[in-house]
Amino acid sequence: MAEAKRDYYEVLGVDRNADEATIKKAYRNLAKKYHPDMNPGDADAEKKFKEASEAYAVLSDPEKKRQYDQFGHAAFENGAGGGFDFSQMDFGDLFGDLFGEFFGTRGRGRANNGPMKGANIRTSVRITFEEAVFGVEKEIELTLKDPCQTCNGSGAKPGSKPDTCGKCGGKGQVVYTSQSLFGMVRNVQTCPDCHGSGKIIRDKCPDCHGNGYISSRKKISVSIPAGIDDGQCVRIREKGEPGTNGGPRGDLLVEIIVARHPIFQRQGTTIFSTAPISYAQAALGGEVVLDTVDGKVIYEVKAGTQTDTKIRLKGKGVPVLHREGSRGDQYVTLIVQTPERLNAEAKDLLRKFDELTGDSLHAADAYTKKAPEEKKKKGLFK
Repeated sequence: MAEAKRDYYEVLGVDRNADEATIKKAYRNLAKKYHPDMNPGDADAEKKFKEASEAYAVLSDPEKKRQYDQFGHAAFENGAGGGFDFSQMDFGDLFGDLFGEFFGTRGRGRANNGPMKGANIRTSVRITFEEAVFGVEKEIELTLKDPCQTCNGSGAKPGSKPDTCGKCGGKGQVVYTSQSLFGMVRNVQTCPDCHGSGKIIRDKCPDCHGNGYISSRKKISVSIPAGIDDGQCVRIREKGEPGTNGGPRGDLLVEIIVARHPIFQRQGTTIFSTAPISYAQAALGGEVVLDTVDGKVIYEVKAGTQTDTKIRLKGKGVPVLHREGSRGDQYVTLIVQTPERLNAEAKDLLRKFDELTGDSLHAADAYTKKAPEEKKKKGLFK
């Protein structure tokens, strides 16, 4: 059985309301303490280092932090919120981003000018309550980059070629050796001249001005699954920024914003609502008409139903996300309505009804007559 993961806030030793600076500081301290270079051959230290790095990778990213706060570890296990693949995370890169001044990238041997995936793009789309329940296809329009057709993405003017960067020799990185608290270390940084590409463009393409990409407005269809909730994201693979040096495009992350409904409230896959019923329906029982997301349904209430009685409509809730055929329930709270306008005949009939069912209209008078005289004097009765 797989070992249960510890709470990420517990791993870093921070409060759930900790700000970005506090989270970063906590991680730096743990990473220094448990880094493999500082604990050679210590498997337990390596485990703690990776655990802290995984926690920081989530809590330092606003979107992943929001998903984790809402769903916990489940947010990254079954595709909720777009998922997050920890098995592919380079903890060395994460550590290097924070401690580049202390540690080099010894033995990694990876150049920045290799194929790299493009950046993700984030956008949002608004949908109705019913669209969130049953799913919907939406079309969004946004600006995307595509390789320039004139220079085929090279950024160089047709007929010319980019030159190899003289500073890094085309590697995209430069190496500096410096003395630190831990001895002589190598610090690998992105080349400042070519910005990691390994190439210098002397004659720029007139259409893309050396960028290699042309931006244009495009329409993209988004398939929103049934059961999605407010704030969750739909991930569309390779619809983000173009990759570099042959790398794949990034992804498009579409945040779903669900409009409020005038009747229904949602909690997970459960829908809550209220429904008015008349005094006669509550007293005598009978069929009442209730609203659901599937339309109106007939429900038979029992005689003597009291106000605030809660009934369950099985299978009338929200579909379970990515689980076809499985739906939650709807709970309806019945509110008995008191008539506000009665004609003389109705009032007479109601008084007669009251006489036959306990004479509640005169209960206070009868109790007052039985009360001791001294209590009347103290003003307990008027």
